[in-house]
Amino acid sequence: MSGLRDVDYLPRRLWWVLAGLALVWGFNWTAMKVALTEISPWTFRTVCLGAGAGLLLAAMRAGGHALRVPRSQWPRLALLAFLNITCWNLLVAFGVTMIPSGRAAILAYTMPAWSIPLSVWLTGERIDARKALGLALGLGGIVLLLREAFSQLGDAPLGAMLVLGAAVTWALGTVLQKRYPVDLPPGAYTAWLMLVGGLPIFAGTILFDDVTQLRHASPAALAGLAFNVVFAFAWAHWAWIKIATAVSVTVFSLSMLAIPAIGVLSGILVLGERPGVLEYVALALVLASLATVAIPARREPSG
Repeated sequence: MSGLRDVDYLPRRLWWVLAGLALVWGFNWTAMKVALTEISPWTFRTVCLGAGAGLLLAAMRAGGHALRVPRSQWPRLALLAFLNITCWNLLVAFGVTMIPSGRAAILAYTMPAWSIPLSVWLTGERIDARKALGLALGLGGIVLLLREAFSQLGDAPLGAMLVLGAAVTWALGTVLQKRYPVDLPPGAYTAWLMLVGGLPIFAGTILFDDVTQLRHASPAALAGLAFNVVFAFAWAHWAWIKIATAVSVTVFSLSMLAIPAIGVLSGILVLGERPGVLEYVALALVLASLATVAIPARREPSG
């Protein structure tokens, strides 16, 4: 991955990747909420990370891709795995059991508010007028979606803080991933990231949980778990790395704002609620934010 050159817009070849990622991770908040009503967070994340990484490694091996991690890369891989996988998965899994899935999705994807300033500080990334406009539009949409949730956060402050903590650790991991890239193909890097980041979670499951609970889970909960393994982990984590390692932190962060919008809509569809005017305005702002990073900036004519 070290040979990739970041770009300041989302190339067309990645549009389908982002569309699939937004749909999978957006609808996954509802699937995760269903699964976690019957399966504990420890067991849920262990199955998702272990089986998801296994599927991805098998696919990489079948495709003839190199899987060996250079010895010098292990320390940075461990750090990035802890921030992007261990912290994110545990904090979100416990947080979403305490607050509604749609609200959790919005809080988690405040990530750009943290990652973009961190990228300026830690990597020296420059924020031009186009990026600033995209950030303002995207976060404006998120604030609108949160309008009712602000007054309700006090009902479950721990859940809200856990999910916000997940957003911060993901933001830091995203920025450090740019500053300290791991020299592996995206697929192999993603699989190892999930396995290494999953080690503390696997240990926690052995110490604190009873995995035999899966035998008593309903078909709906098992379907939510299966959706996570195949789509939200094995495929979507590859898609996330594919985008994150190809574009700048700002472009990546703003691209992720499509996910909470889909997350809110998925909750509306499952619960039978009808979106109001503000929901549509928020969605329009998020789409406008995406447009600022999907369209390349015009280059100044050379003198």
